[in-house]
Amino acid sequence: MDDSSSSLHDHLGFWLRRLSDKVHVSFERKLAAFDVTVSQWNVLVTLYRGEGTTVGEIARYLQIDVAAVSRLVDRLASKELVARSADPASRRRVSIVLTNAGLALAPRLLIEADRNDASFFGELSPEEHAYLMSLLQRLDQQADNLLLERGTTE
Repeated sequence: MDDSSSSLHDHLGFWLRRLSDKVHVSFERKLAAFDVTVSQWNVLVTLYRGEGTTVGEIARYLQIDVAAVSRLVDRLASKELVARSADPASRRRVSIVLTNAGLALAPRLLIEADRNDASFFGELSPEEHAYLMSLLQRLDQQADNLLLERGTTE
């Protein structure tokens, strides 16, 4: 055994994944009471906040593939939380809109998201929170750049 090598607990990736899993599982459990998954919540909140109105726009905003968003929209449509709406200006463009049920549910889910974040990150001061956010965003951008250099994407 080589004692000069780092241990598992010396790796930031270990701690990031561990915390991420805990935050995700907690939020998934809270959303289950509303019959919504975290992935479905991502689409709902994107629509609610006006950050995308088509499957393609939502996929770009969430940085996931179009097929995955299309499946999520199908599931949300089956729950009558979203609907597809033809764009009168373009026969090929289909907008995704929140139904009345989706419009009523989205703010409640945002409250749950804020509560979940507060339970995990409330220990941080506002300055620490902003700093952590900036670090994570910077590292995420760097990871995107590395993946592009290597010719791979997520």
